[in-house]
Amino acid sequence: MIKLHGERIYLAALEHENWKKLQLDMEYDFENPTETISFGLSAEQTDKRFEEIQGKIKDGIHVYLGIFLNDGEVIGDIALQSIDKNDRSCSLGMGFTKMQHRNVGYGTEAARLALRYGFCNLGLERIWASTYEFNTSAQKVMEKLGFTLEGVHRKAVYFCGKRVDEYYYGMLRDEFEANKGE
Repeated sequence: MIKLHGERIYLAALEHENWKKLQLDMEYDFENPTETISFGLSAEQTDKRFEEIQGKIKDGIHVYLGIFLNDGEVIGDIALQSIDKNDRSCSLGMGFTKMQHRNVGYGTEAARLALRYGFCNLGLERIWASTYEFNTSAQKVMEKLGFTLEGVHRKAVYFCGKRVDEYYYGMLRDEFEANKGE
């Protein structure tokens, strides 16, 4: 079982009860939205989604981990997604359920651990991430970690009644190594 230790958090496999807790704890920030969210999923539908993710993990397509405080409380999730073994690349995605756990550095710490795992353990050569123009928190994390803004898909997404840009960031293994994994 994977367990990646940071200073204030660790990343580990999400058990079914952790997944359920994340679904129950989800707080949506209407003042500062970060992404679209699906409301109103039944317990059966959330269980089905968990099983779909587990299947992608078994197939080697995803590394999907919970973000835990050092006391064991699950506060979010992070994934290396759509792993392409031929091109040695994947995307990075993460989220936190409660607003109190956002914008306090947990995302930077979790992403750093995931990047280290992806580059050093999985042998990836490129990891990319995307976010919407209004998600300045995610943009700050990407910039702090040394990602490069590679492009903007202008007005690519319809969100809350208007079209918004989607930003694409990328990091190469040699850039990660040049930053000494920091």
